[in-house]
Amino acid sequence: MNPSEVLKMCKDEGVVMVDFKFCDFLGTLQHFSVPVEELAEETFEEGLGFDGSSIRGWQAINESDMLVMPDPATAFIDPFCQHPTLSLLCNITDPITREKYSRDPRNVALKAEAYLRSTGIADTAYFGPEPEFFIFDSVRFSSEPKGAFYHLDSEEAPWNSGVDTGVNLGQQIKHKQGYFPATPADRLMDLRSEITTNMQTMGMEVDLHHHEVASPGQCEIGIKFGTAVTAGDLVHQYKYAVKNTCYQHGKTATFMPKPMFGDNGSGMHCH
Repeated sequence: MNPSEVLKMCKDEGVVMVDFKFCDFLGTLQHFSVPVEELAEETFEEGLGFDGSSIRGWQAINESDMLVMPDPATAFIDPFCQHPTLSLLCNITDPITREKYSRDPRNVALKAEAYLRSTGIADTAYFGPEPEFFIFDSVRFSSEPKGAFYHLDSEEAPWNSGVDTGVNLGQQIKHKQGYFPATPADRLMDLRSEITTNMQTMGMEVDLHHHEVASPGQCEIGIKFGTAVTAGDLVHQYKYAVKNTCYQHGKTATFMPKPMFGDNGSGMHCH
């Protein structure tokens, strides 16, 4: 997709806001939005300014000006916004030198792809990440001078078999037996299906979804492989879709490697 096609997409879809997303140095997705009237073909060449000193690990306050450079090929209609919104993933550029910013993870991936081509070993490398995650019904934590704790809960967890909720229908998943159980034990099937359809709305290719080994809400959704940059973009979109869909349903998703003591952790195999 090129800039003119992005503008046509905005018109055809009745877009009113444009959201610019980028990855910070530590891998967290950041964003800001502008009215669609502010988006022009020149935006893709000139970029938009922001305060780089307010992003962790980036610029000093006396040289804070940075530019986001939207990549038109990444445009998608955001299914999580109340107002019709088009999202774009962006690279970061120095406004003075116009060079790609060395601490921008997406630019690092672009440089890695260019280096691979320069070696003559190959012109393309493909990566197939497989992120796993937990979906919890309740997450509480505190860290204060007087004490600290965390508490996680999932209606699927075996410790809820004896909880008096008025009517407890059982069907909790036994410890470490969460891999592939059918409904009604797998209470997250419909939620995963909704996450999948949201991913497809965003232009992602999904090949399957299923419950994972850990009983309290561990899941996996399989996505297609891509080049280094594309795979990185897909993982960001993946996490964005999972977290927002769960949040809309009053649940919390986490990609922490080991949130549950004594149960399976979440990995991200990469082929």
